[in-house]
Amino acid sequence: MSDSAKGEEGASATGLLTSSRRLAASLLAMVQTRLEIVATEFEEERERLQELVVYGLMSILFISFGMIFLTLLVVLWLWEDHRYTVLGAFTVIYLGLGAIAFTRLRRKLRERSRLFATTIAELKKDRESLTPRP
Repeated sequence: MSDSAKGEEGASATGLLTSSRRLAASLLAMVQTRLEIVATEFEEERERLQELVVYGLMSILFISFGMIFLTLLVVLWLWEDHRYTVLGAFTVIYLGLGAIAFTRLRRKLRERSRLFATTIAELKKDRESLTPRP
């Protein structure tokens, strides 16, 4: 074998090795980016859930106080003539509102948002771009 043939084989082997390293580096960079997206989405979802819990509890607390004082006001106002009717009406109203809220809560729990949707979409794009075309 001549020296030029050995040089070409060495150059092509080195070129293939360099190309493989670049491909591996690109794949690792892509995986790192996707993992960062997953971590970001997880943090956003965690913060959103914390905020929902805080606002939900505050809403329940203050609306409950408001409803108690409204009921007390109306019952005391109509104490002499219609106390049983007023108490019965408020009971029906509160039970009805509770049933509606429970129904909506169940529906919301079934329709929860899809976690990591952006990451899944990006991984699908990556797979499509890496799939060889005929």
